[in-house]
Amino acid sequence: MSFPKHTVEKIGGTSMSRVNELLDTLLIGEREGSDLYHRIFVVSAFGGITDLLLEHKKSGRPGVYGLFANDDNDHGWLDALSSVGDAMCEAHRKVLTHPGDQNMADEFVRERIEGARSCLFDLQRLCSFGHFRLSSHMLVIRELLSGLGEAHSAFVTALLLQRNGVDARFVDLSGWRDESEHTLKERIAAGLDDIDLTRELPIVTGYAQCTEGLMREYDRGYSEVTFSNIAAHTGAHEAIIHKEFHLSSADPGLVGVENARKLGHTNYDVADQLANMGMEAIHPNAAKILRRAGITLRVTNAFEPGDPGTLIDEEKAEHPGVEIVTGLDVVALELFEQDMVGVKGYDATALEALKRHNVWIVSKTSNANNITHYIQASLKTAKRVIREIEEVYPQAEVTARAVSLVAVIGRDLTGERVLGHGLQALHEAGIDVVAAQQTPRNVDAQFVVPRDSADDAVKCLHDAFVSGKSGAGLARVA
Repeated sequence: MSFPKHTVEKIGGTSMSRVNELLDTLLIGEREGSDLYHRIFVVSAFGGITDLLLEHKKSGRPGVYGLFANDDNDHGWLDALSSVGDAMCEAHRKVLTHPGDQNMADEFVRERIEGARSCLFDLQRLCSFGHFRLSSHMLVIRELLSGLGEAHSAFVTALLLQRNGVDARFVDLSGWRDESEHTLKERIAAGLDDIDLTRELPIVTGYAQCTEGLMREYDRGYSEVTFSNIAAHTGAHEAIIHKEFHLSSADPGLVGVENARKLGHTNYDVADQLANMGMEAIHPNAAKILRRAGITLRVTNAFEPGDPGTLIDEEKAEHPGVEIVTGLDVVALELFEQDMVGVKGYDATALEALKRHNVWIVSKTSNANNITHYIQASLKTAKRVIREIEEVYPQAEVTARAVSLVAVIGRDLTGERVLGHGLQALHEAGIDVVAAQQTPRNVDAQFVVPRDSADDAVKCLHDAFVSGKSGAGLARVA
């Protein structure tokens, strides 16, 4: 099916919690008639709901999923699921003002929560017989729970728009009570192909149930993968992600609003580096889908609709220069073996252990007898990896320590001498540098510093290369 010219737009969870404010800007604003349409919105769950359903994204505190997985017959997950239902109702009452809409949303939550409760109870009873293993079903449970949040926010947003005179349609890709199986492409087609984008505004769930299993591959990055696949399937003119802030040269709360600069224009190389540093403009796999489809991406501030935001495409920088400085807490996992030089296998053993524990590798360095992986993981997980490596290489010295990795990123850093100037700036600021490196591609330079120096290092390097407050400030911001 061919679609008219349109955009596919995603709203993040924090912005969704203020979706009523977006009526006067992003969703409706001054639009009238046909200008209201020619758009597809993909929505995340209201802020905090997915944390309650799965686990807190930053602290790791278990939600319904974690409590169910570790249930010791006290059924703590039941109370947690009830709390999720209460939190959902509280979220939609903040944005829906009409009693009829509130009642419909309350009933929607009740039906979904009770359905999930029955499903989990039945599965728990089934697995109590011993012939079935709960562990083999946990990924399906994670997918089921994930879909609850997005379905709720999409339903509520459609209600809100309909109350304000917009012909919005709730498009539920979560597969709720659907006995058939679909690939992701089939699921998207079934949900969207009968919609007339010239007079309907689809509000689509960020989670899509499919045979590929989005959680298995992307875990909590699934909504952006759904978003990019919808853009590719419909041949969108542009893909837009609306956040509660601009894509800036650094965290404004850290370097000061007056010093942070909106990027305005960058490319997918930079977006990939940001994703690697946990500062996602877009999930790297989602970016890959858009790149292959030839669709440009725009990242905007949802609450500043008149600002075009930052365009991300394949264009090279007109001039070399630093665009972003960002930091990430990591664990330096160091493998030292005096007899390593000239012997193959040490790196492969470390990588296999890291893969088994699903550890994200942010960066890596090595020399004749030392390999260091900078990983995003808890020290507890790192110690498990260490035990595995030591079983294979008992003579090796394997250690882990908490540090921070600060990256200076730009489309083209050629001639900017970022590594040298960065080390000079950090030295003058009295900040110790554990390690530093820059790859030949010249899109980033990385500085490893003690954890308690991370914020100071970001501010120092941002002053040096972007805001020009130090003597090392030689970069030109694109």
